[in-house]
Amino acid sequence: MVGNVREWVTDFFDETYFARSPVDNPSGPDKGQLRVVKGGGWFSGTVCNSVSERNGLTGNWSDFNVGFRCVKDITTIE
Repeated sequence: MVGNVREWVTDFFDETYFARSPVDNPSGPDKGQLRVVKGGGWFSGTVCNSVSERNGLTGNWSDFNVGFRCVKDITTIE
């Protein structure tokens, strides 16, 4: 999905969070001033076009390269 838009997520951003976070499914810090955006959009440039790219923006940030994705859990057919 890299190259579409940078993706907003619900986590607050903390540059050092993963040094002390749980290993399984870390949910981000409880509070903060910035929100996390992940991945890279078509206008991000090669440095930011990675699924592991993660940084913070103010919650009211708006531009053509930052958005969200609609997803649905896959159910297993048995």
